[in-house]
Amino acid sequence: MNRLASPGQLRASLLRWSLFIIPAVMLLGFLSGTVGGDANSAWFQSLEKPAIYPPPATFGIVWSILYFMMGLAFAMVCAAWGSPYRGLAIIVFVTQFLMNLAWTPVFFGAQMIENALYVIIGLALALVVTTYLFFRVRKWAGILMLPYLAWVLFAAVLNWQFLQLNPDADGMDRSGAQQRIEL
Repeated sequence: MNRLASPGQLRASLLRWSLFIIPAVMLLGFLSGTVGGDANSAWFQSLEKPAIYPPPATFGIVWSILYFMMGLAFAMVCAAWGSPYRGLAIIVFVTQFLMNLAWTPVFFGAQMIENALYVIIGLALALVVTTYLFFRVRKWAGILMLPYLAWVLFAAVLNWQFLQLNPDADGMDRSGAQQRIEL
């Protein structure tokens, strides 16, 4: 016998990883969106919206689907014990996922549109590497990441357009002023 595991064992491994990873990814994404800031805040509602800005309900639907797909792709990679790219793919996925989770608190919570643009550009670059590595580990894992990559690129364009349309709404302090508090 020249196989390390039977097809049934491989499916069971993917199922176990999926049962843990998919809910974890979806929960963390939900928490980032919920705790990180509010799209219904007065600040965001006052912003001029880009022409390509989709209806607000779109975001919850799309992100739910994308978090499910990226969780499944990540589970496929985690279950691929024999791949030489598995470890690196896991590290890069976690890195890009942390950037994903950071974007909402930076944009909505801190109201720093420019900093959020830097975060999402870093996310897009890390996501390109992640998708490439996922393709190296499992073809279907890479395919599942493509809609996420497309959406992040679209979101980066949106972020940039928000900055262009609302330069005075960016929360970054460019004055150089310092505040001192003495007790």
